[in-house]
Amino acid sequence: MDSRNRGQGILDWDKLRIFHAVAEAGSFTRAGETLNLSQSAVSRQIGALESSLGVSLFHRHARGLLLSEQGELLDRTTREMHTKLSFTTARIMDTRERPWGPLRITTAVAYGSIWLTRRLKEFIEEYPDIQVSLLLSDDELDISMRKADVAIRLRPPTQPDLIQRHLTDVKYRIYASPHYIKQYGIPRTVEELDDHHLVVYGEDATLPVKNLNWLLDVGAGEKKRHAILRVNNIYGIYRAVRSGIGIGALPDYMTGHAEDLVQVMPDIEGPGFGTYFVYPEELRSSKRIRVFLDFLINRIRQDALPLR
Repeated sequence: MDSRNRGQGILDWDKLRIFHAVAEAGSFTRAGETLNLSQSAVSRQIGALESSLGVSLFHRHARGLLLSEQGELLDRTTREMHTKLSFTTARIMDTRERPWGPLRITTAVAYGSIWLTRRLKEFIEEYPDIQVSLLLSDDELDISMRKADVAIRLRPPTQPDLIQRHLTDVKYRIYASPHYIKQYGIPRTVEELDDHHLVVYGEDATLPVKNLNWLLDVGAGEKKRHAILRVNNIYGIYRAVRSGIGIGALPDYMTGHAEDLVQVMPDIEGPGFGTYFVYPEELRSSKRIRVFLDFLINRIRQDALPLR
């Protein structure tokens, strides 16, 4: 028999499956019972495999079948294949029944520190077999290069090969601490901001949208307001406002739990931006990503943030 037919024989997975069953059982009859095949059908398949390989895989004798030297070599390989296939099948079935495995999440420092970490306890308790890693960075990690599995972005993704889901729209509103209000009073109109201490972004800050220093302009007319403090990071602004340094504009996700913040002029709303759930196309079928997305959507709904 020529080499082309031999190459085709060894790739016949059905014959290899039958060979593995025969090697395990030690007879065509018992293997047939396991495989729900007749003894003659099993014998024919083994004969065809031996013919394609050009070797005898079993020594046949009255007590049953014994593996030949070549049969033992093939048996080691098919055992490894069977073990790996069983393990892979179990993993696939396990994934279908309950999500598990590593989940690396990246997002901005402030969003992750203030909003997300407060809610991860519930997710981890609900899905204990998912190993969560949180990578906080104001630089966007390249998830297409698998530096993370998913990202929560504070601006629309620009990479065309990523799947994105809009989560919510975030608005900036004006806040001060009770300590500040006690010391300096509370502005009732935007014009009165002229007489107050303002905390705004620094010039080298990375902003999700333009004009986030709108507190310096709203109601100011031709006058030029000055900030008492400029910070290049929204988390720094948040801490400064809470400490009583001045009045600042903060995004919705920072203020829902902060009892030591008072909203100033609630009818005044600043600029906003969207948040997006982003992940690579290759992870589209990942159940752990799907349950995390569902979890986020439910938590945002519970927080009464506007869902699109």
